[in-house]
Amino acid sequence: MNYFFSLLFSVITITATSQSIKIDDEKALVDFHLTALTNGKSYEWLSYLSNKIGGRMSGTTSAEKAVIWGESTMKEAGFDKVWLQPVTVPHWERGEKEVAYYTFNNKKINVPICALGNSIATQKKGITAEIIEVKSIDEAEKLGNLLKGKIVFFNVPMKSSNLRTGTSYGETAGIRVNSARIIGKYGVLGVIIRSLTTSLDDFPHTGVMSYRNIPENEKIPAAAISTNAAELLSKHLKENPQLKFYFKQNCQNFEPKQSYNVIGELTGSENPDKYIVVGGHLDSWDLGQGSHDNGTGVVQSMEAVRLFKNNNIRPRNTIRVVLFMDEENSGSGSIKYATEAKAKNEIHLAALESDSGGFTPRGFSIDSNQKYFELMQSWKPLFEKYGIYEFFKGGSGADTSDLKNDNILLVGYKPDGQRYFDYHHAASDTFDKVNKRELELGAAAMASLLYLMDSYLD
Repeated sequence: MNYFFSLLFSVITITATSQSIKIDDEKALVDFHLTALTNGKSYEWLSYLSNKIGGRMSGTTSAEKAVIWGESTMKEAGFDKVWLQPVTVPHWERGEKEVAYYTFNNKKINVPICALGNSIATQKKGITAEIIEVKSIDEAEKLGNLLKGKIVFFNVPMKSSNLRTGTSYGETAGIRVNSARIIGKYGVLGVIIRSLTTSLDDFPHTGVMSYRNIPENEKIPAAAISTNAAELLSKHLKENPQLKFYFKQNCQNFEPKQSYNVIGELTGSENPDKYIVVGGHLDSWDLGQGSHDNGTGVVQSMEAVRLFKNNNIRPRNTIRVVLFMDEENSGSGSIKYATEAKAKNEIHLAALESDSGGFTPRGFSIDSNQKYFELMQSWKPLFEKYGIYEFFKGGSGADTSDLKNDNILLVGYKPDGQRYFDYHHAASDTFDKVNKRELELGAAAMASLLYLMDSYLD
């Protein structure tokens, strides 16, 4: 090989391996998927987060361990910069396992329940009272003072008729969040909420509820009941409307604590001061391992950036992974991130959130101006070969929505959602429910979208 060809070969080799390499869109998607499926880290990371740390309620020791894990994992993955953003979070703990039962035809019926997040405890001996079934907050309010001294049972199933289960969840979640606050003034002793899932199972599904600023004497304990138990209780109430229900829960609200959002960056080669965010929430409810909600979103976000590094692709703009703390309870992590970004006058081009489970990729929900919506639509053909075909208008997610303005592209990653609420906020949300290949395909899809955002957004 003469000197000229040797020099040319060296230049080509250096260019091909450069961090600043620019490759065509279709090849980028192929490379991301190939790397994720053959040399991925997301499943390994999720195993540790789920099995070694487990449920991660904000303010708890487990959440602290998750912060340490997130920081060290991004450093080990070779992120250019990793740091912790302090945030004050609420601290609520469940305490001793809840107990509930009633007697029907001289037979004791034990009932699976769990306290709702932020709820107060019952008195130490528990509560025994007649229970009234209602189908809405409006129905309960119409009963008014007739509810005094009673337990109110909100038996409102999530609709099975909606194609997107998230729509059904959104239509029903307000009952869980608001019912105790609204009807406590009528002298109600407690509320029992049918779990928010389309399945019939024996797992009560927790979730946040809120008292806002009501007087202390109007605060009443709130719990979720499994869907199978709700069906049975409803049947028995029809036969015996004077049936008495007992429940006891031991949860407690503590003083707020300092925690952290965990942030890592891959610095942009052309516009290091322009940001594309990808992330999910690091905290989870305490009943299960927080695998689908939202361990999958956490590891997919980190893996998406690792796929850039593994394929020697240096983005034009800085890609920033944010593992938000306290999405489940009050959203303090996302509020802190958005507030600080605004105070620093940071330019955010786009944000991609994964908080819908780790199932097979199906598409993206888009919250943006018409220009960016049409741009997203133009990318759709690149994804169709991977079974990703839904590009629709909708919310991006709870943690990225605080960044919303007229000039940002906000996107939510949307896997197949038909099974998500089988596990959402329940003890069944464990690592064994996540399929390795589906998780990896999701990470590749997210990396692909980040690549296109970085290539085409100004």
